Amino acid sequence: MPSHHSARSRRATERKGDVRERAILDTCEALLAQQGYDAMTVGDIAQGAGITRGALYFYFGSKQEVVTALVARTVEHLWERSRATAQTDEPRRAIAAAMRRTVELWNEHGLVMRTAIDLSLTVPEIGELWSHTADLFITAIAAVLERAGVQAGTEPEQASAMARALCWMIERTFYHASQESREELQKASSTCEHIWLISAGLIT
Repeated sequence: MPSHHSARSRRATERKGDVRERAILDTCEALLAQQGYDAMTVGDIAQGAGITRGALYFYFGSKQEVVTALVARTVEHLWERSRATAQTDEPRRAIAAAMRRTVELWNEHGLVMRTAIDLSLTVPEIGELWSHTADLFITAIAAVLERAGVQAGTEPEQASAMARALCWMIERTFYHASQESREELQKASSTCEHIWLISAGLIT
């Protein structure tokens, strides 16, 4: 029967593991900014996180896996921030809040988001993660459109099809604007919000 002590030390190890994993992902994000994905190595990430390469391999099998985990963490933050918003009853308020949170995340982690988009075609795990995240947002956008009176369904003029187009429009628009400046990102967000409101029939 396990003693209190072993349970406690196991919990401490798990916490240490979480801290280490966070350090690896934070280092990876910093190195993306300094060196870019191609130039960055597993050795660089380990050194930046203050661990050996061997210790890093205990958590991740490759540079690709580290970046995939970083993308997963980032989109999880985006989804956590947006989920409650998407379920707000008043469509206009839901749209404004969703766009505001998306701007916040792109301002904080634009480089990770752009890296995810760049790698989504060549790294299957990132491609799947990005598609899954897009599907969550498409469903949320469709729900807002439906609450605003757009007919549910997948026909071109119905909520699901419109939501898909809106989602990918926002993704690509933010991708480009985030490379320019915070001001451009804010302007792009206002334009996307305007188009979403028109699509929802909330303004003419």
